[in-house]
Amino acid sequence: MSNKFKAIVIDQKSEKFSRDIKELDLSFLDQGDILVKVDYSDLNYKDALILNDGGKIVRDFPRIPGIDFSGKVLESKDDEFKKDDEVILTGSRVGEVYHGGYSQLAKVKKEFLVKKPKNLSTKESMIIGTAGFTALLCALAVNAREELLLGEKVNDVLVTGATGGVGTIAVMALSKLGYNVTAVTGKTENTELLKKLGAKNIVKRSEFEGETKLLGKAIWDGVVDTVGGNILANAISQTKHSGIVAACGNAGGIKLNTNVMPFILRGIKLWGIDSIQVSMKRRQFVWSQVERLVDFKALEELVQVINLEELMSTFPKMLKGQTSGRIVVDVNK
Repeated sequence: MSNKFKAIVIDQKSEKFSRDIKELDLSFLDQGDILVKVDYSDLNYKDALILNDGGKIVRDFPRIPGIDFSGKVLESKDDEFKKDDEVILTGSRVGEVYHGGYSQLAKVKKEFLVKKPKNLSTKESMIIGTAGFTALLCALAVNAREELLLGEKVNDVLVTGATGGVGTIAVMALSKLGYNVTAVTGKTENTELLKKLGAKNIVKRSEFEGETKLLGKAIWDGVVDTVGGNILANAISQTKHSGIVAACGNAGGIKLNTNVMPFILRGIKLWGIDSIQVSMKRRQFVWSQVERLVDFKALEELVQVINLEELMSTFPKMLKGQTSGRIVVDVNK
């Protein structure tokens, strides 16, 4: 095995931020006990922030970004993982605190890795990635109303930011759970695509951007919000009694202009979704649900595969809201 590999490296020296594709020596990977040959990574909104200027997330430089990857174990110091095991990593602050997946090799702690389900390829694992993993956590949170809380059956569910990486997979997963999904998007040209994924109705984003009412008309049994801000506040005001609102995004703003009435008078539950500090047992369960809740053939036209060089010109488009679907990074292309 060659000790040389290609990776994106970000650095910060004084006020100057840089991002470059470099050839590195294996010694650059100075943490972790499992060495992985990376097949694929992906592009999430957090990745775009980090690639742009560190996103106030990365504190120590230089750093290899990329919060996700999939690949095959090359070397292991732990009996749980053996050579040639295929593995998935999402979140775990890799690409932030630890070197990440925009690299042909990665070296990480064993606690960060999940063995890839046999029915998934390494590419499909990154079509899911953190965005899809988050979407499934959101869908399962909405499903908890009837499965865990023994509430009334979920029927009508709203998904905001429906053409994004989280939103598209959330629409599909909720549809496969048997719910009537209404998709909110500012990209109405994707209406037919969202319907193919399972959305029954499409609503313009502008309808959720206005001033929030104390309590709106009760419409939704559940909500998956990927946006935050006023859109989340309006979705909460329209949620039915005992409904669950799963919130996972802040692209529309970090402030939430709401009030206590939906929570007191309607018993609504605001369920924050974090995909980083998830127990291993929970991670394994979510990955086991992919076959049931995701149709990769239906996602084909939503998936773009790029290389490391193309990634450099693609991430700014994500920050400007000019991307949709899932962007997979082939680090060896």
